[in-house]
Amino acid sequence: GTPQREHSVRQMISRVVDTITGWGRKDGYFASDDDAHTFADELTHILVHQKACFNSPVWFNCGIEEKPQCSACFILAVEDTMDSILDWYRKEGVIFKGGSGSGVNLSKIRSSKEQLAGGGTASGPVSFMKAADASAGVIKSGGKTRRAAKMVVLNVDHPDIEEFVKCKVEEEKKAWALIEAGYDSSLDGPAYGSVFFQNANNSVRVTDEFMRAVHEDREWQTKYVKNDQPCDTYKARDLLRMIAESTYFCGDPGMQYDSTINDWHTCSNTARINASNPCSEYMHLDNSACNLASLNLLKYLRDDGVFDTEAFRRAVDIVILAQDILVDNSSYPTAEISANAHAFRELGLGYANLGALLMSLGLPYDSDAGRAYAGAVTALMSGEGYLQSSRVAAATGTFDGYAHNRQPMLRVLSKHRSQAYKISTSHVPLDLVTAARDAWDQTCGEAEKHGVKNSQ
Repeated sequence: GTPQREHSVRQMISRVVDTITGWGRKDGYFASDDDAHTFADELTHILVHQKACFNSPVWFNCGIEEKPQCSACFILAVEDTMDSILDWYRKEGVIFKGGSGSGVNLSKIRSSKEQLAGGGTASGPVSFMKAADASAGVIKSGGKTRRAAKMVVLNVDHPDIEEFVKCKVEEEKKAWALIEAGYDSSLDGPAYGSVFFQNANNSVRVTDEFMRAVHEDREWQTKYVKNDQPCDTYKARDLLRMIAESTYFCGDPGMQYDSTINDWHTCSNTARINASNPCSEYMHLDNSACNLASLNLLKYLRDDGVFDTEAFRRAVDIVILAQDILVDNSSYPTAEISANAHAFRELGLGYANLGALLMSLGLPYDSDAGRAYAGAVTALMSGEGYLQSSRVAAATGTFDGYAHNRQPMLRVLSKHRSQAYKISTSHVPLDLVTAARDAWDQTCGEAEKHGVKNSQ
């Protein structure tokens, strides 16, 4: 890049690093000045060399505003009242304005097949989705260059499931007709700009029970929201076929496996998981927030083709620490989200460039070897993340919701550990698998003693 561009990138990185380090000092994260300097140097190195990157609100807002919105991902809750539905629109607007995205499960909203209290028929969730989508399209994320990001989830037993599954396909057909008539076909052009649901990802929430009904070719019943009585009867396979055809046509809806998700839930004693953020990498309690960061895997592949587990683990430690410092110094769009963010301290650490890493190693993407390598890297990242969280807990105490959720938390950590021992060493270098198992062994030992600082 140009010298001017490099200067502005350096300024941006030092703005973020200086702000986070300052907060870390203020909040007692560092035992000495030397520790704070080392942290700042290491974080700067990681960011300058693009070994990791924070989610965009950190870059947009950190060091610019006194209490910046630093989380990219939020999960909201909507009840079956007009107040709650209108409040959902407002909350989403505030989240988009800060450059972030949100998800919500609309299954509590009564269906278009049910009565309103004052007589007449309810509109149903899909009609309310239209207003939310229009609002999102106007606000965009932070008035920045990208679209607003939102996820809308509906349970597979909701009476309006068929309308939900097909709603985006119908709009897509309208956009295609406009494009054929000569309108601009780009995402922000007038064809797609004039049809609904373009700002949302839609997902159907399915259970093991539903998937078994598909497998055994049985019937599936939807249930009225208000009284839980049977509504319509489908063949489970017809519903799944409908989902598959819609997805083939326009990419939506996706599917979320509710039973599996809640089986891996670290805070199930507090409440269940109902929804996700727009891209589904964050799943946790309703009215919660998650700060994300991403590690660039290709930067940890040494010239000799060996994955540098030590450098990778160190980067995870630094980034997790930085993310935890952000939690208490950020602003949140609602009082409920603020309370949950402080009480549960959810962090999301992911990675980029998996495909490029596998290509560099000569491993096919869709192969047992590719999956095993990805599994080992993921286990190492996740295990080390929780290990660092446990170290922070030993020094500063656990997250507030830990005592109530100690049993599910330790149970899920133990499940992760046992999965790390199932990674095939015939496909993955032994040192990588050993590092992943070591991280989980240490995590389970430390968490048993000290708990963890972050619920996720």
